[in-house]
Amino acid sequence: MPQKPPPRRQSISMGRGARKREEDSGTEVGEVTDEWVQSKATVRLPDQLELTDAELKEEFTRILTANNPHAPQNIVRYSFKEGTYKIIGFVNQLAVHFSQVGNLIPKDSDEGRRQHYRDELVAGSQESAKVVISETEILEEKEEPKEAEAEAGSQTDMPASEAAEKVSEEELITPKQPKEQKLTNKFNFSERASQTFNNPLRDRECQMEPPPRTNFSATANQWEIYDAYMEELEKQEKTKEKEKTKTPVTKKMGKMALRKMTSMESQSDDITKVTQAAKIVERMVNQNTYDDVAQDFKYYEDPADEYRDQEGTLLPLWKFQNDKAKRLAVTALCWNPKYNDLFAVGHGSYDFMKQSWGMLLLYSMKNPSFPEYTFSSGSGIMCLDMHVDHPYLVVVGHYDGNVAIYNLKKTQSQPSFRSSAKSGKHTDPVWQVKWQKDDMDNNLNFFSVSSDGRIVSWTLVKCSKSYSSQFLDTYDAHDMAVDAVSWNPYHTKVFMSCSSDWTVKIWDHTIKTPMFIYDLNSAVGDVAWAPYSSTVFAAVTANGKAHVFDLSINKYEAICNQSVVAKKKNKITRVQFNPIHPIIIVGDDRGQVTCLKLSPNLRKMPKEKKGQEVQKGPAVEMAKLDKLLNLVREVKTKI
Repeated sequence: MPQKPPPRRQSISMGRGARKREEDSGTEVGEVTDEWVQSKATVRLPDQLELTDAELKEEFTRILTANNPHAPQNIVRYSFKEGTYKIIGFVNQLAVHFSQVGNLIPKDSDEGRRQHYRDELVAGSQESAKVVISETEILEEKEEPKEAEAEAGSQTDMPASEAAEKVSEEELITPKQPKEQKLTNKFNFSERASQTFNNPLRDRECQMEPPPRTNFSATANQWEIYDAYMEELEKQEKTKEKEKTKTPVTKKMGKMALRKMTSMESQSDDITKVTQAAKIVERMVNQNTYDDVAQDFKYYEDPADEYRDQEGTLLPLWKFQNDKAKRLAVTALCWNPKYNDLFAVGHGSYDFMKQSWGMLLLYSMKNPSFPEYTFSSGSGIMCLDMHVDHPYLVVVGHYDGNVAIYNLKKTQSQPSFRSSAKSGKHTDPVWQVKWQKDDMDNNLNFFSVSSDGRIVSWTLVKCSKSYSSQFLDTYDAHDMAVDAVSWNPYHTKVFMSCSSDWTVKIWDHTIKTPMFIYDLNSAVGDVAWAPYSSTVFAAVTANGKAHVFDLSINKYEAICNQSVVAKKKNKITRVQFNPIHPIIIVGDDRGQVTCLKLSPNLRKMPKEKKGQEVQKGPAVEMAKLDKLLNLVREVKTKI
């Protein structure tokens, strides 16, 4: 008998009740499992639209983007730069639903093992407490009826010992729970920020008068261009004719030349006027720049000298240096005899394997930034001197054996006189030149001393060799090269010498042995007598120190030892006293000249006594030095 077909299902899913009814109706399980093979009827919702096949086949494309639909699009912020409100074009589209900051610790690390051990201890203590609590509850349930019976009889007369035992039993039954350790919350992270104040931007503007303008307009056609070319060709032909026919200058041309010469002279006069004005302005600017130095030069006196025991100091003032002479050493210094603020500097080189050019510079203390006069030479300058009666004449001696005279009144950069082989120049470097002071015949005579063994007297174009071989005396003075010799300005018998053997010696030329010997622990480059005292002199050494001596105060050591330049970089080569002011100038091997002021202890004068006038003059200074020399002479005669 054929089986009855299963009933048609009217829904997509069937609940428990339907399945039960189906089972009750006698359907088998196999019939239900083959349900997917049978056709299914679609269920339409009551509010579903009725669409045609064309509408159902139509495709709608939807694009998913990362833009936040709730992000504002009209944010306006104030721009301090432009001073207006501006719309922000870029808006942050990120939406954060959940955020938590923390850190991860590996299990195998030391911190991970410690945390795991702590967690096990806490879990073990909690489980033991639970077991004890459960056991105590079972015991209490068993002992409840017994306690109820015994309470009636023994409640009143329970001894104190039994009560204590009961309390101890309760303490043993309930274990002590371990104290929980405070654990730091590793996920409790706070971020702090601060906003600084933005300084407002400022615009700086300046207003100036616009340059004058003119409108130019012209028309250019073919004929004007042709005429311009023809004029240019005519000019070229005329110049060619002038070059071919060089005729003598006519009167008319002579007048034109005179006019041109007068116009050029007027232009040069205008330029000299401008340069003079520029020099004055430059000096004014420099005086304002170095005003504090000028005030120290004029008024400052070291007050600490009152508390020093016969010691003094040197105050640095100005520094003079030219960029062109940085690689040249200062080989000569000389003050102008008429202008006390003007001095000449000779530049050359003491390194005889590296000889190059030389320079003669004249500085003024009124303008320390740039020299007043500048002269260059093909050979290094080793010495110089300025004429007493004609302070505009400077004589210099060169490394190549030549001597030259520069005239400061002339604008030319070449010397007015320069020796040659024909006029009898030296064959070795010239180490000293000196103008002759007592010129009875008003001739310009000077002497030059060279290492070729000659002392030459010059009358500008002639030289005399009469002094070359007639030496008055010789002195066995030093063990190394003698760097400088200087006569005392007050005593005609006394002179001083210095050498690279570290010593300074003072001599009486009538005695073969030195009167005073000073060891300065370094090569001595130069020595100079003070113009205001016969017993004061200065010496400079290669270690960058300046030493000032006063024989009337201390005959054994210097009263001032001071470093005036860096020891490792510069070596002092020359020193000179100013004839009027209490200052000295020192030069080093880097082309720099430093001006220093003497403190009051370095220029002490005789004190005035009541009712007596202080005696001054060359005779007094000579007598003061003679007194010291007589003491030394007596000691030497006794020995």
